[in-house]
Amino acid sequence: MLVLLFMMAPILVILPLSFTGGVELVYPVPSYSLRWYIDFLTRPEWLTSMRNSMIVGTGAATLATVLGTTAALGLRRLPDWLRNMVTALLVLPMAIPIVIAGVAFFFFYARLNLAGTYVGLVLAHTTLGLPFVVVSVRASLSALSRDYARAAESLGARPYRVFLRITAPLIAPGIATGALFAFATSLDDLVVAMFVGGPRQLTLPRQMFNGLRENISPTILAAATLLTVFSILLMLATNWLSSRTRHSDETSP
Repeated sequence: MLVLLFMMAPILVILPLSFTGGVELVYPVPSYSLRWYIDFLTRPEWLTSMRNSMIVGTGAATLATVLGTTAALGLRRLPDWLRNMVTALLVLPMAIPIVIAGVAFFFFYARLNLAGTYVGLVLAHTTLGLPFVVVSVRASLSALSRDYARAAESLGARPYRVFLRITAPLIAPGIATGALFAFATSLDDLVVAMFVGGPRQLTLPRQMFNGLRENISPTILAAATLLTVFSILLMLATNWLSSRTRHSDETSP
């Protein structure tokens, strides 16, 4: 607990400062106010950056969920040696340094005229979030017996109906967990957004970074606090979905 408290201390420090009534980041806090949260929720640049983050995060999470779930289902049908090879390629973005990935995305998208576009940023964040979906869905599929699908197929159900009626409901917690991780990865990204995104694709982390370079305002701390709270909510939702997955695995015949 002491080690955890030490690691969390830098984040906990910003919480009281985000409620300061002054304009300087000093302790002790001279007075407490919600003025910086109101400033964050009313200024156009912050609202635009938050909207961009939600648009890009939702699009990237949706694509990553569809592609990752499809990939996990396909990996299940491959022989072991080929499955391990393809899995290593799919999870490779988790191991590549984020700066290297950002440079690679920039040069690749520059040739396709995708740099500085929403499409390019969504595709880049989809690549970053895809490994989380693949890993999560594969974990759910590993605990799912193939007898369910075989029984449905023996009764005449087509593959798409087997997936919609049987497989998808049983692995839904794993799919949702991967989607949440993909969304959180997009929401937290700064480096790739700086390389790929243009002035119109200014996301919330980029707006916070620009504010730190130009003028350190308590509004940045208010944005950081809200982002931290939102991340904690995503983590709690992920833990809840994981517990649902474990419960369904224990109770399944």
